[in-house]
Amino acid sequence: MEPDEGEDRTPLLKEPRLDGAVPACCSARYNLALLAFFGFFLLYALRVNLSVALVDMVEPNTSLAKNTTSNVCPEHSSTINTPRNTTGKKYSWDADTQGWILGSFFYGYIITQIPGGYLASKIGGKLLLGFGVFGTSAFTLLTPLAADLGVGYLIAVRALEGLGEGVTFPAMHSMWSSWAPPLERSKLLSISYAGAQLGTVVSLPLSGLICYYMNWVYVFYIFGALGVLWFFFWMWLVSDTPETHKSISHAEREYILSSLKDQLSTQKSVPWRPMLESLPLWAIVVAHFSYNWTFYTLLTLLPTYMKEILRFDAQENGFLSALPYFGCWLCIILSGQIADYLREKQKLSTVCVRKCFTLIGMIGPAVFLVAAGFIGCNYALAVAFVTISTTLGGFCTSGYSINHLDIAPSYAGILLGITNSFATIPGMVGPVIAKSLTHNNTVGEWQTVFYIAASINLFGAIFFALFASGEVQDWAVSGYHLHRN
Repeated sequence: MEPDEGEDRTPLLKEPRLDGAVPACCSARYNLALLAFFGFFLLYALRVNLSVALVDMVEPNTSLAKNTTSNVCPEHSSTINTPRNTTGKKYSWDADTQGWILGSFFYGYIITQIPGGYLASKIGGKLLLGFGVFGTSAFTLLTPLAADLGVGYLIAVRALEGLGEGVTFPAMHSMWSSWAPPLERSKLLSISYAGAQLGTVVSLPLSGLICYYMNWVYVFYIFGALGVLWFFFWMWLVSDTPETHKSISHAEREYILSSLKDQLSTQKSVPWRPMLESLPLWAIVVAHFSYNWTFYTLLTLLPTYMKEILRFDAQENGFLSALPYFGCWLCIILSGQIADYLREKQKLSTVCVRKCFTLIGMIGPAVFLVAAGFIGCNYALAVAFVTISTTLGGFCTSGYSINHLDIAPSYAGILLGITNSFATIPGMVGPVIAKSLTHNNTVGEWQTVFYIAASINLFGAIFFALFASGEVQDWAVSGYHLHRN
């Protein structure tokens, strides 16, 4: 029988071992991971819901000027004709306008990445993450009103949502730098960030059902209200560091603090220059950019591909579009456990684990994406390949995705801000390029889209494998600090 999660024996500690004194169950750090999980769940639900609701917000004839559903594949839909609610208001926005509405989020999102990381290191991640989610939720509640006032208002509200959501990942990384013992990093971070994938999984079909049976405005009201509710729990239950936590056990506080003893820096100023000259950081940037290219291209265009090429109807579409992200969610949770098991029990080096997981998580998806373009009208296989592709991508969460904390725990929030700024560009550019490549919606055009995504992925994986590091960098620890006791 395998040793229990709770008995996390840490060979890294030089002090007397606190054996079994810090079980994972109900511990403060796992409670933080769980609350963060729900926070990211809601953030992604708030991010994705518009792409579903938008289908219902526009008048049917305006969305495609020239309705070019390619007739390569036969129509096949088991449509169940339930009475559809049609009370929602309709707007006549053309395809370009819709593109701007969907893209506007990222224009806000990219602005607050680096400031978010910097602020988190100054005021702490708790307030920043809390108000990031709160702001995003508040603007989501205003979406129906904004749409009514005009398309400019809607674009502005979406960009403001992006501003609020931009600080959340750097804030979370920054909190984990003082909460996650090095050998539990993959576990704790994969739990908290897996919420994002599950949020996508749940909100794609759920938004579809809400639009179908109620009215599209409720998509925004329901998720927005949940976000505000989460904010109160977060402010009440969470604290920035183990030292300031109200109900943490003494043993757990000592365990976390001693495990991070030599990893943090006391410098008040940020070492920008050596940081930006650091090759391991650029390895993460390249990997993050490449991974997100595939991720965002699929996130925004998978429903289109399923509708135009594979000819699924919208109801099936919601569930089938969500399937890949469900796979990814499972993979994130499992790979986080596996990664820490390999580092701790099998004594594999951190850099080896990060590189292997990144290679699996980027080359795997590339292979299956290209394959998905080649199987013609075999629906089951197409869905299976896209699902496998996205699922394997989940390995990256324990790869490049948390490598920031390995190379510079003290500045993890800022590093994530830097890599995420670059990695948001594909969210703005990828779908636009893909849309412009698929004017006639032929299988050949889509193969090109998949080729581009796959080759970018391949390049990112190789670059990371060559230049990544698993050690705390010299510039990140100058003045080893004595803990504030």
